[in-house]
Amino acid sequence: VQLQASGGGLVQAGGSLRLSCTASGITFVWYALAWYRQAPGKQRELVAAISSGGSTNYVDSVKGRFTISRDNAKNTVYLQMNSLKPEDTAVYYCNTGIGTADYWGQGTQVTVSS
Repeated sequence: VQLQASGGGLVQAGGSLRLSCTASGITFVWYALAWYRQAPGKQRELVAAISSGGSTNYVDSVKGRFTISRDNAKNTVYLQMNSLKPEDTAVYYCNTGIGTADYWGQGTQVTVSS
């Protein structure tokens, strides 16, 4: 199983970015996907998740600003991030769990300047 994340970068507060994560080695449509983030000196936190059926949930701090979606034909999960704030600065990781195993992408840096 491989997860390849991309789309991070440097953006000013109020700006937008879209992260992508493409999976290989799994039957993508069967599994839930998630985005986590880890800021310096902080624990990794769940940002958003999407089920195999398309149900979504978000951490309160991003509700109304971030949208998680999936394209099963492309084996890709997205995180559209709008109205970015400096506190969104972190390394963002995509994740999926299969049985007792957790799989992680390599992380993509998002930096929001004030």
